[in-house]
Amino acid sequence: MQRYFSKEKKDNKFILSESDYYHIRVVMKLKTNEQVQVVYDSFPYLCKINIIEKNVEIEIIEKLEKKEDKMPYVVLLIPLLKEPKFDLILQKSTELGVSEIIPVVLSRSIVKLDNEKQEKKLERWNKILKEASEQSYRLDIPIIREIKQIKDLNNLDGLKIVCSTSNLDNNIKYVLKNNSLCDKINVLIGPEGGITDTEEKKLEELGFIPTTLGNRIMRVETVPIYLLSLINYESMEW
Repeated sequence: MQRYFSKEKKDNKFILSESDYYHIRVVMKLKTNEQVQVVYDSFPYLCKINIIEKNVEIEIIEKLEKKEDKMPYVVLLIPLLKEPKFDLILQKSTELGVSEIIPVVLSRSIVKLDNEKQEKKLERWNKILKEASEQSYRLDIPIIREIKQIKDLNNLDGLKIVCSTSNLDNNIKYVLKNNSLCDKINVLIGPEGGITDTEEKKLEELGFIPTTLGNRIMRVETVPIYLLSLINYESMEW
């Protein structure tokens, strides 16, 4: 069953975006009385569709049970990457439960964005996050922040991890196990060329723990999937 997000409710109906209405009519070709789910104020609702000529109404049938997620609040700090890799990280990290994403300017990042391009990118990134949230049946859409510099990260609270290929003292399993009660985890990963020694030192001064992911060197787009899978596993209740 298709899921959508709504920010507006009128009487017994939800108001969706024009792109959602297009998706219902043209892409999914849904008909009157077919059912969808709509998330409003972090609660799921079972709804039915009413097609009136070219207009779409979303009528509420019932409020559904809300299943609480036991995963901590995870902030993923990622470098600016070429579009296919960045898009993949947004999509897969959303499916795996990331709460917030912060693009960070790092010296070995190939991609550079000015303010005008950043605004267009943010609009596109939010669309990817919304669609991935609907597909994975989330009750919220991850937040994506404006692009930050390392110096802007001094006010982050919670556990702070930087993925390191040079410091092998702390492995990710040890760090997560010793911070199992932490309800917020910030994880910063480097670009294709890695984080420089100078950047890693600056991050350590901001409270980030250099952490190894093991002996293998992964592609940058693989790292968030690996990390979020570990966090999911560690937070899972049996």
